[in-house]
Amino acid sequence: MTITFIGPPTGGRLRLPVYAFHIPAGFPSPAADHLDRPISLDELFSLRAPHVYLVKVDGDSMRGAGIHSGDLLIVDRDKQARHGDIVIAAINGEPMCKRLHQCADELSLHSENPAFVPRRVGEGDDLVIWGVVRYSVRDHAQ
Repeated sequence: MTITFIGPPTGGRLRLPVYAFHIPAGFPSPAADHLDRPISLDELFSLRAPHVYLVKVDGDSMRGAGIHSGDLLIVDRDKQARHGDIVIAAINGEPMCKRLHQCADELSLHSENPAFVPRRVGEGDDLVIWGVVRYSVRDHAQ
């Protein structure tokens, strides 16, 4: 899996409508009288925060977590990484998106695909956590 750093988000504050009912996966007919309130994706995903950045994923090692090749990840540098978090990290300079596992004093990075073995962080390894993945965005038109 490779990661393309896109950098911090830029742009305006586009407000989109949010409807106050759940959408079935069939053929709904949304009506204007169900409009709850407009929201800003900037606010919803904290996109304007200086500690948030975007990366694009290439590869299928995290598909079991719902992260697929081509997805855009919203990453928070300010959030402290904990056991079980999906992180953007680098081991010895090699960037990756993996699930952080911490057992006692041992750290390892796990894929969410059984075809990939966990990567144990050894004593001589240089591990840098670049942020915790908060959201993923998928283009369904691909």
